[in-house]
Amino acid sequence: MTEMTIGDVEEITGVKAHVLRYWEQEFPMIQPKRDKAGRHIYSERDIHLLFRLKHLLYEKRYTIAGAQRQIFAELSGENQGVHAQIALLRSELFALRHKIQALGRKLDQKKCCQYPSTRSAAN
Repeated sequence: MTEMTIGDVEEITGVKAHVLRYWEQEFPMIQPKRDKAGRHIYSERDIHLLFRLKHLLYEKRYTIAGAQRQIFAELSGENQGVHAQIALLRSELFALRHKIQALGRKLDQKKCCQYPSTRSAAN
């Protein structure tokens, strides 16, 4: 996975840009770089953390404080092991699914515009 803009991350994760910016403030371990134009550029590590955070907040129903504690524990090695590996794999699979869906939409758009009309020019 390469570095992505906030728009790309928004599309892949399904999390709005303003929420991503809020999470950056609350979770100091998520630190996207900025390009020369000032746009957020997320690394692969940032994206994995965002998927993990989304899972904790939206699926496991953690509070922000609870998610902070959980992620800090995982990053510090306290909870490393099978659960952390599963969470990482899950986030990677989720990202791949969204990429495949986006590619499918692009292919569908190209198909509909690629073929000439079925009407003849004489009609």
